[in-house]
Amino acid sequence: MHNFKYSRRHADKVNIGNTPLGSGYPIRIQSMTNTSTNDIEGSTAQAERMIEAGAEYVRLTAQGVREAESMGEIRRRLTADGFNTPLVADIHFNPRAAYAAAVNVEKVRINPGNFVDPGRTFKQIEYTDDEYRAEINRIGEAVAPFLRLCKEHGTAVRIGVNHGSLSDRIMSRYGNTPAGMAESAMEFLRVCKKEEFNDVVVSMKASNTVVMTESVRRLVKAMDAEDMHYPIHLGVTEAGDGEDGRIKSAVGIGALMADGIGDTIRVSLSEAPEAELPVARELVDYISRRTDSGPISGIWFDGYNPVSPSRRETTAFENIGGSNPTRVAVADEIDPAMFDPDRTPEVSTAGKQWTVIDCSSTPDTESLKNGDTPLVVTSRGIDPVGEIKRTMHALMTAGIKRPVIISLNYDGLDDDKVALRAAADMGALLLSGFGDAIMIEADCLSPRRRADIAYGILQAARRRFTKTEYISCPGCGRTLFDLQSTVHDIKEATSHLKGLKIGIMGCIVNGPGEMADADYGYVGAAAGHVSLYKGKECVEKNIPTAQALPRLIKLLKEEGVWTERK
Repeated sequence: MHNFKYSRRHADKVNIGNTPLGSGYPIRIQSMTNTSTNDIEGSTAQAERMIEAGAEYVRLTAQGVREAESMGEIRRRLTADGFNTPLVADIHFNPRAAYAAAVNVEKVRINPGNFVDPGRTFKQIEYTDDEYRAEINRIGEAVAPFLRLCKEHGTAVRIGVNHGSLSDRIMSRYGNTPAGMAESAMEFLRVCKKEEFNDVVVSMKASNTVVMTESVRRLVKAMDAEDMHYPIHLGVTEAGDGEDGRIKSAVGIGALMADGIGDTIRVSLSEAPEAELPVARELVDYISRRTDSGPISGIWFDGYNPVSPSRRETTAFENIGGSNPTRVAVADEIDPAMFDPDRTPEVSTAGKQWTVIDCSSTPDTESLKNGDTPLVVTSRGIDPVGEIKRTMHALMTAGIKRPVIISLNYDGLDDDKVALRAAADMGALLLSGFGDAIMIEADCLSPRRRADIAYGILQAARRRFTKTEYISCPGCGRTLFDLQSTVHDIKEATSHLKGLKIGIMGCIVNGPGEMADADYGYVGAAAGHVSLYKGKECVEKNIPTAQALPRLIKLLKEEGVWTERK
């Protein structure tokens, strides 16, 4: 028997200043400043606002040695003001900055994609096995001295892999894939293990929740195989702003936390960093309470792949299941006048004699084998994801292929909590391959509002695209334009282009790579200038910021993807 109850994966203790990390400690929440790190007064003030909002770690970017040394002064000012929250230096491309930061702050984040390897050019490089081994040895020789310095100063390290910044070497062998992301981290983790450096955290981030969850699951499997138990930092990078950013973050983070994975989280929003922390706290508190659930024992389907799950095979009933896209269902009669024309539910359970399964206990599958109508599965337990997963595995084991509508109730909660909790729960199930339709019930929300949230969840889980997708970074000290106002302006101009994916990146570090999942991109190129991309290809360079949005619209028109707003 398998226990589907939420249980945190074992993670060793990592010392990070006065706030240790690991499965023996609460799941920590954190954020990152978006001020210039050399603006010591502004960065200190913002860090204090973040700490007062709940940040347990504060990260700042360090492009060079000067920024790393500025962090030392910020550390001193925070301490003088009575704030001892650990600081984290974020490093890209510049090992000298990492060395300087290691003596000034409690933790340094390095990116395997650009710490030793040169910046990516998206060129295919052919390596023999001997040449590839030589490259791995070169990484060890370059990283080991840095780890020894960190050990000397009691500084922790995060190995932070981004989907948008894998090296050409990794991509040449593995492609821009979750497998490549996991191997990129493992190369550095093996150096840590060899050096007996244990204060290590690791992260796998992507703007695509399917890529993000698969890469983390692959990493955990690879670490287990090599007896590594480092803590995991979770986050959906470039999630965007507003409700879309919150839902996308909750879908990806919630899916992995439901697996028991995650020791610290950051919700990345294109907003003030203080706004991220209440969202992170709500997610952690909501999912962590599942430890109070009793056992959820059931049968694990033998053919199930937990690392990269396929959508459960079902037989279509009318417009649900089979090869149909995942639907949105409501318990109300559907009056199209009540809904957004592009987001009208396709399924109503009103008046249907469909079987409802209370997932608080293992279902009697024998009684479900006859019939082809959809099954409505629901749970009001502390751990609804665990209970519904048990039911889904029982159905697969019994060979039952009837479509499933996942129905969860959030009565008594306000709008924001319904959206966040539903995204975490439904996201965990959708990214586990379950659900032919989803239905959100909440007495405080109208049918239209419930349908809008459901469609947002399906888009974040990559099941349906019913509106424009924005892949926008949260901003940091590297950002080269006013990110929040730019995101707002681009949304105002393009939000009617349903299904189009637009990347909005503050700088070049992750821009072109993260935009591998975007159709078009708007990327900071230099102070006051922007470059426009089609996929990974830069099509216009160094446009003055004031001209960038009109030029983006012109590009979309030239590409034939622009339509006038109705």
